[in-house]
Amino acid sequence: MRREELVDLNAFLTVAEEQSFTRAAAKLGTSQSSLSHTIRRLETRLGVRLLTRTTRSVAPTEAGERLLGTLRPALDSIGSELTSLSDLRDKPAGTIRITTSEHATTSVLWPALEAFLPHYPDIHVELSVNSSFTDIVTERFDAGVRLGEAIAKDMIAVRIGPALRMIVVGAPSYFAKYPIPQTPHDLADHQCLNFRLPTSGALYAWEMAKDGRELRVRVDGPLVFNNISMVMRAALAGFGLGFVMEDQVKAQLSDGSLIAVLGDWCPTFPGYHLYYPSRRQPSAAFALLVDALRYRG
Repeated sequence: MRREELVDLNAFLTVAEEQSFTRAAAKLGTSQSSLSHTIRRLETRLGVRLLTRTTRSVAPTEAGERLLGTLRPALDSIGSELTSLSDLRDKPAGTIRITTSEHATTSVLWPALEAFLPHYPDIHVELSVNSSFTDIVTERFDAGVRLGEAIAKDMIAVRIGPALRMIVVGAPSYFAKYPIPQTPHDLADHQCLNFRLPTSGALYAWEMAKDGRELRVRVDGPLVFNNISMVMRAALAGFGLGFVMEDQVKAQLSDGSLIAVLGDWCPTFPGYHLYYPSRRQPSAAFALLVDALRYRG
């Protein structure tokens, strides 16, 4: 394969993944017109249309999807080999891209990175913080961080944090007006703070369990958020009951500004795990980071 053919294929892959000539051109450091010429040249050489262009988006054709299925693993393999060359250097180096959630970042990732990175100045880490599930292979991340129960079976998963627990909390001002619930069924008579899931757009059903009995409780109340920090603020202000991570409200529970209820219905569950494809060939930098993140509690 000639060098320019590899360049053309990389250009096609970038446009397909970005679904935009503008974003792809910026990522590749070229002009939009030059990139369009490159794609037309590739399509002419192959004799098939690879991309469908509209005024708003770009999407691969059937032929384009077939080519993507071949290109992604091939270029990923090349990328892994290039990254592994850093093993030959005196110091581990490279950029590691991780997709993660806000809570995982603040509670697990950042404390570990704060201690790790000063010892390895040639290792760079990019964190993409969002609450939606991301295909780390398609989006070309080196790894992702999610709860252990949410990781696909074909991934290698490394535990990086302790077990977690969701709890029901309310402010003293709220309980001055409403009785303390004794069972999850009592929540139907309470003002509850709803959370809208960023992945599906549905309202989160509170997951509770006791003595092997599991419940998914649909709650109702005056406010809906897509941000847990706002759920906590509204609970502190007495607007209703919130269902939040216990470690996020540790200080408020200690000083009495929030009160936990239904504790016997709030069990622990597997905490955060770092996950990555089983076929990935870890570089020295990646292996060091995984070891630094590994939970040893």
